[in-house]
Amino acid sequence: MEEFAALVDALVYTRSRNEKLMLIAEYLRATPDPDRGWALAALSDGLDFPAVKSSTIRTTLMERIDPVLWTLSRDFVGDTAETASLLWPAPDAAPSPPTVSEAVNMLDAMNRKSVQAELPKLLDRLDPSGRYALLKLATGGMRIGVSSRLAKTAFAQAFDVTVEEVEEYWHGLTPPYAELFAWAAHGEAPPDTENLPTFRPFMLAHPLEETVVDLADYAAEWKWDGIRVQLVRAGDETRIYSRSGDDISATFPELLDVLPFSAVLDGELLVRGAHQGGEEGGAASFNALQQRLGRKTVSKKMLADYPAFVRLYDALIIEGEDLRERPWIERRARLETLMRRLPESHFDLSQVVEARDFEHLAAIRETARDDAIEGLMLKRKDSPYIAGRRVGYWYKWKRDPLLVDCVLMYAQRGSGKRSSFYSDYTFGCWDGDPDRGAELLPVGKAYSGFTDEELKKLDRHVRQNTVNRFGPVRETDKSLVFEVAFDSVHESRRHKSGLAMRFPRIHRIRWDKPPHEADRIEALRALIRD
Repeated sequence: MEEFAALVDALVYTRSRNEKLMLIAEYLRATPDPDRGWALAALSDGLDFPAVKSSTIRTTLMERIDPVLWTLSRDFVGDTAETASLLWPAPDAAPSPPTVSEAVNMLDAMNRKSVQAELPKLLDRLDPSGRYALLKLATGGMRIGVSSRLAKTAFAQAFDVTVEEVEEYWHGLTPPYAELFAWAAHGEAPPDTENLPTFRPFMLAHPLEETVVDLADYAAEWKWDGIRVQLVRAGDETRIYSRSGDDISATFPELLDVLPFSAVLDGELLVRGAHQGGEEGGAASFNALQQRLGRKTVSKKMLADYPAFVRLYDALIIEGEDLRERPWIERRARLETLMRRLPESHFDLSQVVEARDFEHLAAIRETARDDAIEGLMLKRKDSPYIAGRRVGYWYKWKRDPLLVDCVLMYAQRGSGKRSSFYSDYTFGCWDGDPDRGAELLPVGKAYSGFTDEELKKLDRHVRQNTVNRFGPVRETDKSLVFEVAFDSVHESRRHKSGLAMRFPRIHRIRWDKPPHEADRIEALRALIRD
C-alpha cells in the first residue's frame, strides 16, 4: 500500500501527461500481481465497495473528532478523502500498512454493519498518505487527473503493446486483470474474449472548426442528440455500452432481445414519441431520454412512455466478420443491407444528408430545427473504423450554441484543484420586469467556460458580494451578468422556472452590463422548439 500511496501522491502533484504515464508505467512494471491489477482497476474507476461511501467516512470521522471541525475543514479543503486522511487521529502504534490486495479484500468484506468498526482499524494502520490513497480507492472516485484512457495508455506503454489491443480485451476481463498482465507482461496468449459480448473502442471525430471539406470525399449525417452506444451480441448474450465503455444494459432492457445475430453495432440511443418536441414515432429530445438514464430498475410505465431505440451509424463486426478495416462506404452498404434483418420497432438508420457542395450543406445545417439534432457528422468515405480520433477521417460540426444573458445568484466551491475557489455558478433570468420588482428564477448552473485568471476574479467577486450563506453555498448580490451558451432548453418540472438548459457554460462575463438588462424567462421559453 505504501508504493500505491506514493504513486497517488506523485500523480496528484504532476500536471504533465507524459510524466503521469511514466509514473503509472513504472509502478505497473515494478509491482507484483495482484497488487498492480487492483491498482490499475482503482485508477480506471473499476472498483466498487458498497459499504464505503462518503457518508460512511463522514460518520466515522465525526465520531472521533469535533463535528464542527470536520465541517469547517471539509468545506475549506473541498475533498472528503483528503480532509479525513489529515484529520484522522494518529494511533499509538506505528503504521503497519497492508498490501493493496489485503486492503481490497478487507474493504470487500465490509458491510453496512461492520464498516464502522473495520474501517477505523484499517485507517489506523496507515500514515496520512496511505489513508488518502485508501479512501480514494475505497470510494471509487480517484479524481487525481488520471482518466481510464490514460491508465490504459500507461499499461500499454509499460509492456510495449498498443492501447487499442488493451481496450479490445479490457471489457471482457475483471480486476485484478490476471489474464491481461499474463499476456502483456509475460508473453502468454491473449485473453480469449471472442465469445464474450465485449466493448470495442469507438471511433471519434475532431471538431470541424475552420476546415472545409470536399463532399466528393466525405458523406454527411445528422449528429443526433442522444447517447452514443455500442450494441454487442455474442454467445447468445447482448450488452449495451456507453462511449466510455460502461455497461448500461440494465437501463434499457427492451433492447437486449431484439438483435437476432452476433454483431457489434455503433449508433445513437434515443427515445421515441412526441416528447418535448420530437415527432411522433421519431426521436424525442435529450430531455425525454434523460428520464431513462441512470435508472437501476425501469418500470413498465417508463418503458411505455419513453421507449428506447437505436439509430445506427456503423457496423464493426457482423456474424464474426470484422469490418473495421473496410472503408466507410462499404460498411455503410453492409449496414443498409442489414436493416432488413432488424426490427423497425427498435432500430432505424441514420440517414445521409444530401447536399450539392459544402456551402449548400452549411445552409442545411443552419435550417435544421429538429430538437434531437445537435449538428452534422462528416465522414471520409474511404475511412476505416479506427479507435480514437484520427485527423482527416471524421469531423463533428455542431450547431452554433444559443446565447442568453443571466444574472449570477449562487456560487459554490469546486473540488480538487478548484477546492479553494468558488467556481460553480447558479444563474437566473428575470420573471418579468426587474424595474417593477420581478423575481430572479434559477435557470441553470455552470462551472466551465472561463480562464484561470477569470476564475480568480470571479472568486473575488463572490467573496466581496456575498449576502447570505447556506453551508458551502454563497448567495451573491444580483450584480453580475453572464452571457451563457447552451445547446437547447426544455420544460422541466424540477426547477422553479419550469425550464432546464442543455450543456450550459459561461460564454462571456459581462462585467459591463447592468443586471436589469439581463434576459427574462419569456426570452428563454421562446427558445423551446415546438
